[in-house]
Amino acid sequence: MTVTLYDPAPRPVIIRCLRWACLSLCWLVVLGLVGWAVSALAIDLPVSALRLPAAIAFGVAVLAALIFVRGVWRKMLACLVGFAAVLAWWLTLSPSNDRPWQGDVTQTPWAEIDGDRVTIHNVRNYDYRAEFDYTPRWEDRTYDLSQIRGADIFLTYWGSPWIAHPIVSFQFGDSDHVAFSIETRKEVGEEYSAFKGFFRQYELIYIVADERDVIRLRTNYRTGEEVYLYRTVATPEAARAIFLDYVRSATEMHDQPVWYNALTSNCTTNIRIHTKVAAGDRFAPWDWRLLLNGKSDEFAYQYGRFDSGGLTFQALKEQAHINDAARAADQAPDFSARVRQGRVGFPSAAVQ
Repeated sequence: MTVTLYDPAPRPVIIRCLRWACLSLCWLVVLGLVGWAVSALAIDLPVSALRLPAAIAFGVAVLAALIFVRGVWRKMLACLVGFAAVLAWWLTLSPSNDRPWQGDVTQTPWAEIDGDRVTIHNVRNYDYRAEFDYTPRWEDRTYDLSQIRGADIFLTYWGSPWIAHPIVSFQFGDSDHVAFSIETRKEVGEEYSAFKGFFRQYELIYIVADERDVIRLRTNYRTGEEVYLYRTVATPEAARAIFLDYVRSATEMHDQPVWYNALTSNCTTNIRIHTKVAAGDRFAPWDWRLLLNGKSDEFAYQYGRFDSGGLTFQALKEQAHINDAARAADQAPDFSARVRQGRVGFPSAAVQ
């Protein structure tokens, strides 16, 4: 008598399920790429009147391939060929420094380095009366690298706790600070769209600015923005390396513009690129909080990037909120010292 320990019959069912799952995953990827191609045509085609017709025509062509091409894999191949054609065109789109820019991004910074002396041209130092009412002022400023003390991070929230805008500021001597804000360079009448940020709609710009401009704009003149300030543990040597990397990138973009991309080249991913030059073996791994950058301070705290003074993260964040201090300081010449006074990681300094 033969004893059957298991029944092999279910195996074909399992194989069919695995094939179905694999095929479904492949179709999900292919249709996602097709959706991106349709969106790229609808958003990035230079001739605006042709955008919708081109997107519709591409969609119809894909639908025709799905109906008339025989075989599942041939259908997928036809879709991928269409996607590749759109991608090849999309990659030819070139950024420009010559557009009708909004008033706050008309100039791009660039630097000259002579030993320890770094002269940055087009440092923004606007005099604001309201968010869109200001006296433009672009300045040349020289910094002594031997006097660099460290680096700070400002995080600005304007709604969702998951999304924030980081600004890195470098301290020179006892009280001089220069801030770098990586932003989209918007044209007159243009507004930022998170969805369009995944396409070639915005050039990238490094705003180099006085804190009384780029920080006070957010705390004192824009509505609904909350700003937090953290002291990093970057040594003067590390801060110097990061600062020079920022300066080099800004100068390169002054000569050769680049595209902003909400996923690959934005305000947070570029900070990560710059800090890598000083982190070495201590470079933190990729983390989902770098994409949803409203949680990037939690990420930095976890990996010991902030001077926490022994506080829990929640306590550190609560005392890092600077809006009230910034509004009280307003146009005071020692604005930077006032927003730092009494906060963890910053040396006690008398305000004027």
